Amino acid sequence: MVAGLDRYLDRELAALPARRAEQRARTFPHPEAERARLRHILGVVDERAPVQMRFLAPAGPQGVPEGAELARGPGYRVFAVAWTVFRGVEGEGLLLEPEAPPRAQVIAVPDCDWTPEQLAGLQPGLPPDWQFARRLAEHGCRVVVPVLIERGDRFAGNPGVRTVRHSQRETLWRAAYEMGRTPPGYEVQKVLAAADWLEAQARLANRQVPLGIIGHGEGGLVAFYAAALDPRFQAVAICGYFAPHDRPHEEPICRNVWSLRRDFGEADVARLIRPRRLVLEFGHYPEVQHPDQHGGAPGRLERPAWEAVQTEAARAAAAEWAPELVRADPQVVGAADTLAGLCRGLGLPEPSAAGAGAPEPRPTGPLPDAAARQLRQYRQVLEDTQHLMREAEFTRREFWRRADFRSLAAFTNSAGWYREHFAREIVGLIPPASLPPNPRSRLLYETNGIRGYEVMLDVRPEVFACGILVLPAGQKDGERRPVVVCQHG
Repeated sequence: MVAGLDRYLDRELAALPARRAEQRARTFPHPEAERARLRHILGVVDERAPVQMRFLAPAGPQGVPEGAELARGPGYRVFAVAWTVFRGVEGEGLLLEPEAPPRAQVIAVPDCDWTPEQLAGLQPGLPPDWQFARRLAEHGCRVVVPVLIERGDRFAGNPGVRTVRHSQRETLWRAAYEMGRTPPGYEVQKVLAAADWLEAQARLANRQVPLGIIGHGEGGLVAFYAAALDPRFQAVAICGYFAPHDRPHEEPICRNVWSLRRDFGEADVARLIRPRRLVLEFGHYPEVQHPDQHGGAPGRLERPAWEAVQTEAARAAAAEWAPELVRADPQVVGAADTLAGLCRGLGLPEPSAAGAGAPEPRPTGPLPDAAARQLRQYRQVLEDTQHLMREAEFTRREFWRRADFRSLAAFTNSAGWYREHFAREIVGLIPPASLPPNPRSRLLYETNGIRGYEVMLDVRPEVFACGILVLPAGQKDGERRPVVVCQHG
């Protein structure tokens, strides 16, 4: 039974691209309808608070904050910052601020297992030519580098109460999923709040400053969705993420988004970015293996085939627009052609080659405590999911307002929409059987005045239903009896 279902679902996944293309015009009559659906399933539905950017500085010997500057590079300064998103959730990371008026503003999103300090060249761990935040700052851009939730398990569970041995991202996924939220959705909201602040800075300076975004790995996923949802990003570079992603059940469960593959392939998301510049880098991809142990969900990430990336990018192309594909070495992040394409989209000249004589940024203050920052970020999202759960009673009350509870008949008449919503958006529509049932049975046992039969019914090719039918031993042919269906857990 399981093997047949597995083969059936594999065929369904393979058929999705053609089915999406056939139904797209009916399902989403215009791009804003697509964006609304993508926002809904990612959980990017909370109104962001007016953004406030805080510069974080350690306390000095007298207990008062010292200078907020962390480091200084050629033509720019580095600060630790945090910014409001909504409720108690904040974004946190680094701001690389040019000493001259910024030529452009860029949000640089690292993979979730990198720190912002690594991407800015302040900590070891990444080669200089991978440090695209630093390279963009050297090119005169104002750069915000947010931190993402790590894949590790050092804070997984409820810190101080109960720890678990699966990833922090999976813990947050489990808590968020029931509330209609997702880890990528929270991180997209942090990026969009940072964009709100950057936009406000340009407005305060009374200047038109182009806005771009670049990300790698999990940061590439976040940047990709953020750019699809928000047309303020004039240029987008996605490194180490773009691929068909046509077997989502094999990836880490924190990427599991309800109905995503039914409604969106990666090419469909890419088309939401047009006519803006989109650069897709096929270089280094994170390789991750989550084993099936300690109660966590198995999942893996690996570098896709070049041909698969080409095919998916070609599906995204439309008249007079196509994403720009950059084929780089498997050990390259932020290739010269990638940053050149991003800068062209921002109206800037191409940056100098990586490592072309620019000195490393020089620390001028203590770096942030990365572990404490990670714990803050993790706890904020976890607590927000619990806030949503506590408020769910009132959310449900609002959701059920259109139902008529005055009488059973009135409720029955008003419940049609809710049944349809439950079937489509909560359980998921099950396709009707495509084969006659062709019932087969065999006697399993007879005892205590009952007979038990094993029954098989055909549903679809290679898919069948199987169960036990229990009848009174003395039941006559054609005799009608009440039926009770008992579903095991």
